[in-house]
Amino acid sequence: MARAKSKVRARAKKIEVRRSPVRAGAKAKAKTKGRAKAATAKRAKPQKFAVSRLREQDFKTDGLRAYAQYRDLGINDATGGLAVAHVIRLKGPCDPKEVSKLHLHKADFQMIYVLNGTITGFFEGAGVHTMKTGDAWLQPPSIKHKVLDYSDNCELLEIVLPGNFKTVELET
Repeated sequence: MARAKSKVRARAKKIEVRRSPVRAGAKAKAKTKGRAKAATAKRAKPQKFAVSRLREQDFKTDGLRAYAQYRDLGINDATGGLAVAHVIRLKGPCDPKEVSKLHLHKADFQMIYVLNGTITGFFEGAGVHTMKTGDAWLQPPSIKHKVLDYSDNCELLEIVLPGNFKTVELET
């Protein structure tokens, strides 16, 4: 055991010796500079504290899909457009003729968490998936997808960046 540890230490020392102090210093400086830029970019838009309390009257039908009710959680306003978060209630019963339309979202990040019920969707390159209460998925930017089916009690939490993302309908 002692021999194994000493061999590992010897290899580590050889690696340290091979690295040029100038190169190692430049890498460390570049990493620090990159972190500083990232931290500055994150702080570019001031964010406000926001609370969204559950009220039935906050579920609106003026969202992206006619078969859904959307409850805005106030994240878009609180983040200056950095992100949007809403709860989506899908109205049942599901009508595949209405819901099964291929589309994509021009977004940097899109995550969906199933709060209640089930939803089945098709995702290009990933196939058909049925998600149930407690499941979550990440949709990569511009992935083509469509809803195939959902339960009458389906409720989702969706978080998207940026807050003003665009949807492109590929089927009508």
